[in-house]
Amino acid sequence: MIRRYTLKRLLVAIPSLLIATVIVFSLSRLIPGDVVTLMMQENQYAQSLEEMREKLGLNRPIYLQYFEWIGRAVRGDLGESLYSSRPVLQELARRAPVSLELGAVAVFFAVLMGVPIGVLSAVRQDSAEDYIARSGAILGLSAPGFWLGTLVVVLPAIYFGWSPSIKFILFISDPWGHMVQFLIPGFLLGIASAASIMRLTRTQLLEVLRQDYVRTAWSKGLGERVVVLKHSLKNALIPVVTVLGIQIAQVLSGTVIFETIFGLPGMGRFLFDAITERDYPVIQGINLVIVTTIVTVNLLVDVVYAYLDPRIRY
Repeated sequence: MIRRYTLKRLLVAIPSLLIATVIVFSLSRLIPGDVVTLMMQENQYAQSLEEMREKLGLNRPIYLQYFEWIGRAVRGDLGESLYSSRPVLQELARRAPVSLELGAVAVFFAVLMGVPIGVLSAVRQDSAEDYIARSGAILGLSAPGFWLGTLVVVLPAIYFGWSPSIKFILFISDPWGHMVQFLIPGFLLGIASAASIMRLTRTQLLEVLRQDYVRTAWSKGLGERVVVLKHSLKNALIPVVTVLGIQIAQVLSGTVIFETIFGLPGMGRFLFDAITERDYPVIQGINLVIVTTIVTVNLLVDVVYAYLDPRIRY
């Protein structure tokens, strides 16, 4: 049954990915005016206008451009950077581990903060702890990430003469320093996701705690820890798994800001630099990789959800 459900979700994911490729391909072509002219005006590329248009394939019908681009992308060819003349896939292979590390740290902090605080808030409903947790969640959802990152860099420098290092440290040079440099940006990036997870965990756990089987567990004289952690939390966390997949997409989008602020050479900063330089193949290639990652993560989340809750398969 789980295999058939997985196959069905895969058949749904493939059209979604194809639609996403059309959107990624069309974004640059929807810019008013001639995109090549805009690129040449803002950057001094070595190629002439016609050479650049031919290199990007813009002198052919748009449907041929799309099929040629998607065919090369399937073979792992995302083109070359106009700025560095290096293959985009090679650049991404070098920068992707940085973004993955930052995203993993952010998700870790999001789950570490969101789930326990959500459980405490539900168990202590309408108490002072509950009001503080809910207020903190609203604040976490409201505070812009770029604002938090800027404050963490600027305010300690003004008042304490210290600021987080914005020099990237390689793992082979200093393993401990390499891991530490991800803690602050990862924590800040995970705040908004932690707030969403906390609110959903609280809501779902309150609903589960009102179920008949939980009342039966209470009537048997079981302790609070056993009732909450053993009988209630597993069922309450099933919807959280789905939301966690959505939060991963949010984390990926947030890496653009935090990698730029904290000087991390990941895909997010690479995308920011490419937009600044109008590096057309890089922008297109990174967006394709991000979209593919999000679709794949959502597919995996659906499969895990069906495994945790067999009712979904039917």
